[in-house]
Parts: sequence; C-alpha cells; structure tokens
Amino acid sequence: MILIPARLASTRFPKKVLHPVDGVPMVVRTAMQVKGVDEVAIATDSQEVADIVTQHGFRAVLTNPDHPSGTDRVNEAVAILGLSSDEVIVNVQADEPFIEPEVVQKVRDLTSQHAHDAEVMLCSAYKDLSLEEAKDPNKVKVVCDAAEYALYFSRSLIPYPREACKRYKLHLGIYGYTRAKLEKFCSLGQAPLENIEKLEQLRALYHGFKIAMVQVESQSIGIDTPEDLAAIS
Repeated sequence: MILIPARLASTRFPKKVLHPVDGVPMVVRTAMQVKGVDEVAIATDSQEVADIVTQHGFRAVLTNPDHPSGTDRVNEAVAILGLSSDEVIVNVQADEPFIEPEVVQKVRDLTSQHAHDAEVMLCSAYKDLSLEEAKDPNKVKVVCDAAEYALYFSRSLIPYPREACKRYKLHLGIYGYTRAKLEKFCSLGQAPLENIEKLEQLRALYHGFKIAMVQVESQSIGIDTPEDLAAIS
C-alpha cells in the first residue's frame, strides 16, 4: 500500500498540500501520480484534507495532529487500517505532485526484495546530482557502499571533494518498509545525528540497521515553497 502523509500546517507554504496543481489539490495530484503502483491512502491530521481527498475518490485516514513526523503519522494510519505485519508500505510525500510512478515502483520492488531481511529497516532511492546542486543544504545527499546500502545522509556536501568528485547522489524522500519494520523504526529512540541534521532516516543507521538504496531517473522535486512549484510547473 502507498501511504501519503498530509499535514495541513506548513510554515513556508500555508496549506501547501491543498494548493492546486493542474487544477486539483497537490495531495490529490500526488495520489493520482502513484495510484497505478498500488492502493493509495492519505494519512492526515485535517478533516478538510480528508473530505477533499475522499471527494476525489481516495481513502483518507484521520490521525493524531501531534505527530512529530510523517513517518509516525503513517505508522498510526497503518494501525488504523489493520494492515498485516508483512504488508509492503511505501511512504510518498504529499508535496511530490510530479513524482514518476516508475520511481515509486522501484522503491516498492526493492522493499519487497528485502521484506524478510532483518538487517534492512528501510528502502529508498537516489538520483544523480551536479556539484553545484549538491551545495544546497536543502538537498539531502547520500553516500552508499558497493552494494548500494546507505553509509550516511547529510545536508552537507558528501563526499567532500578533497579531490575531484563528479557524482553526487540526491536522496529522494520516498521510503519503503513492511509494517513490522515501520513499527520497529518508530519505537527506536531518536538519534543525536538525526537531531543535528534534522534527517530522521539517520535513526536507522545510528541503531545499526541498513537502508537499501536504488538509483532512479527523476525530474520531480519536492515542493517546499511557491517558488518551487513555479520552477517545475
């Protein structure tokens, strides 16, 4: 199942998830992009969002407004839906109205591949990034080992180009896990690195678990500000 966490509050872009994209609310546009990959549900803290996505034919799950992250919101939604412990779940951000379905499919396939691997807690994706783009701290970078497991994620430039580095990897905020692994992740204590970088995926690495990565081709970007939307529309 694909779960889309959709919190109504947004400091930089008020009511972002309901902003129209191609004539429909952003969260609905995101759901439309990925509905061919798997069943879709929207996990939200807002009755307004729930009503709107329902009107567009998607399932809404009302969750606690006080969750510290989208992952915690998805975890509650999964419990409400009563999904089995081995159900493959893909968490797609509501502010990805142009995400390509094949990108989500690759993460879903990788998650299915690692569903019974106790060492792998999460699966995710990356795409190539230029040096100039990589200097932006809003773009999260990842470095991987030879087997495509994440070694570290950072807002800083990694690897640091002490010598010429022609390839950087942009982490895409799409996560795959089984319900059991999602529950385990949410039960772990927050990690110091997670708080410093403000990147919750570092929690898994800090506690000794692996994050499997897959390379994808994507032109989509997450919409954080109205300017982001104007740039890609």
